[in-house]
Amino acid sequence: MPDDAPHVLVVAHRTAATPGLMKAVRRRAQVGPCTVTLLVPKPYWDPDTEEAELVVELAVPLLEQAAGRRVEAVIGDSDPVEAVRQLVSATAVDEVIVSTLPERVSRWLRRDVPSRLRALGLPVTVVTAEQSSRSLLANAER
Repeated sequence: MPDDAPHVLVVAHRTAATPGLMKAVRRRAQVGPCTVTLLVPKPYWDPDTEEAELVVELAVPLLEQAAGRRVEAVIGDSDPVEAVRQLVSATAVDEVIVSTLPERVSRWLRRDVPSRLRALGLPVTVVTAEQSSRSLLANAER
């Protein structure tokens, strides 16, 4: 990987292993070589990083397959904007892909995280997970 390859930061939590995000990462990798880092903000309700670590464990192999190369992972601040600020102050980032839940349930969209990240001077792509048409309760009853 060339040293001047763009650094793409993927910010995700509950949607870190969704098909839409994999498609977006695959598309970005096809544009040209890039390094990819997954940033998982630690959930505010999790006093340690156990849940975020599980997200990383599940998502990284899928992201590596989509990117066609190794993907680094970082667990950050519970505020996704602060987590990105902290990371970009320590390392160069060229673009951000934010993966979030559907609009009607997304705290990140209600808090306008994509616009707040754009205010940092970074190009931001938003990937919204598709809402499942299946009910978890219905699946549990089977």
